[in-house]
Amino acid sequence: MTLGTARDILPIPIPFAFGTPNLGGPMGTAGGLVFIGAAMDNYLRAFDVETGAELWKGRLPAGGQATPMTCRLHPDGRQYVVIAAGGHGRLGTKLGDTLVAFALPKP
Repeated sequence: MTLGTARDILPIPIPFAFGTPNLGGPMGTAGGLVFIGAAMDNYLRAFDVETGAELWKGRLPAGGQATPMTCRLHPDGRQYVVIAAGGHGRLGTKLGDTLVAFALPKP
């Protein structure tokens, strides 16, 4: 399985699906999702833990070379996945200083 595209590191944005080097870890949820944003394109992705199928991807304002985390504001509240979109200078990904949160659907 490949992770990432060369979209954000080529001179023109061509979404080749060859995969890219990765820096950052995955985070799993009790609901069977795995989130990772470590690729050299600016996306956070969600995969099905059983099949490995990519279920969703959300665009980040900078590189997501970080490990995402999850939180709830209230015990019975909505679950969020949060990632630091700061990029990585040596990898050449877009630099930034944003913390991005995505709300998961209510069960």
